[in-house]
Amino acid sequence: MRTGADAPSPQLAAHGVAQPVKGVVFDLLERTIVAEHGEDAWDDLLATTGLTGAYTSLGSYPDGQFRRLVDEAAVSFGMSPQDVIRWFGRKALPMLAASYPEFFTPHTSTRPFLLTLNDIIHPEVRKVYPGADVPWFDISATADGALVMGYQSQRRLCSFAEGLITGAADYFAEDVAIDQPRCMLRGDSACALVVRLG
Repeated sequence: MRTGADAPSPQLAAHGVAQPVKGVVFDLLERTIVAEHGEDAWDDLLATTGLTGAYTSLGSYPDGQFRRLVDEAAVSFGMSPQDVIRWFGRKALPMLAASYPEFFTPHTSTRPFLLTLNDIIHPEVRKVYPGADVPWFDISATADGALVMGYQSQRRLCSFAEGLITGAADYFAEDVAIDQPRCMLRGDSACALVVRLG
């Protein structure tokens, strides 16, 4: 089984120049931080980074602003930046499920939900948020039934993808183990997330 093997990789355009981040991502980041750490934590991040926090969900903002917020959150919360991004993805997933139940209610488990990312969910995301830079997953299955999700993006936010996958497993009340034998952050040309559900 394979999905998206022959699809283009549009997120590698612009020769590595970071694309703007959609405001919905900033909105979700604010909501997750406030839910976990309170309003003051978000206000402190804005004060420390010198950002205004005036993000609208349909707007687009510099990638560097997102990175600054993540880096400062890592310092404030005693986490690595990658752990912040992974945590963010996991905590954001239930908020996405509440806002877009049509993506989740057709499924009763994580695996079929993940298989809709390329063909259903991401195209719909682009309709709602024109210009959104969503990754393409090259998905295959191993002999023992694990999903191998190839990920390639100039943003190199594989930790966010990992967090969202874990959040999806939480949503469907399943256990999940994710290994990453290849990672762009370690110098590989693409990432590979090996997802085992149980």
